[in-house]
Amino acid sequence: MCNFNKQNEDTKALVHLFMTKAAENVGGTNFLLALIEAMRSKKPSPLSFKACQISSNNTIIKWNKVVFQDKVDVIETILAVHRSAEEPDFNILSEPNQKKRKLILNVIRTLSPIEFTVTPQNQNDGAGFNFKVFDMVSDDEVKLNPIFIAMFFCSTEFTKKALKYTI
Repeated sequence: MCNFNKQNEDTKALVHLFMTKAAENVGGTNFLLALIEAMRSKKPSPLSFKACQISSNNTIIKWNKVVFQDKVDVIETILAVHRSAEEPDFNILSEPNQKKRKLILNVIRTLSPIEFTVTPQNQNDGAGFNFKVFDMVSDDEVKLNPIFIAMFFCSTEFTKKALKYTI
């Protein structure tokens, strides 16, 4: 999932357009990349950071609920399974094991209401942007938002490739 070259063209275009627009809305590419680097510095995961806020010199990302490490571990497991399958656009409910499916459903219920808000510290730099954890949620299909994955789980190299991609 975090290998930009293995994404399908639609996903590449979506991530490129969103990241380009996001960079414009926070003051530029360097501000967005600095925020992602600040997020990477939070261990064990930026999602489990209790303040629900991470800031770089020029940008702040906030969210409305603390995500406990067990939920982050489930997402990382899902990504690891699908990373090896190299499916860029996958349904996380396609898990055949009922015990794992129950864990995934619990994660979906917990993380669905969370919304991330990225804003520049100087209002003249832009309006900021919002995104959610899931791209699509229905009774039998749930897809992770590629922007969420790019911001929290992929390297800055992924974002750089997305920004340089030409449609």
